[in-house]
Amino acid sequence: MSLLSERITMNPDVVHGRPAVRDTRIRVSDVLSLLAAGSSEAEILEDYPYLEADDIRACLEYAAAPGTLFSTPDRACDSSLTPSCRQR
Repeated sequence: MSLLSERITMNPDVVHGRPAVRDTRIRVSDVLSLLAAGSSEAEILEDYPYLEADDIRACLEYAAAPGTLFSTPDRACDSSLTPSCRQR
């Protein structure tokens, strides 16, 4: 079951309409940045007690969904920049 419709919102009155977690001021990109910097799910949940584990999973699902700002279509893959493209 997709968590996107329940967890990720885009409200023009909250963080300028950027994708956020349940109308909070925590943007999807904030959660992804924390994960990319090496924070564990447990650390994020401890630092942001109003977030839930499903919120983090929804952010990852959003990032992977086709057509989002975070996804990259295969045709736009630049093998000189992305090692994983060379493996295709």
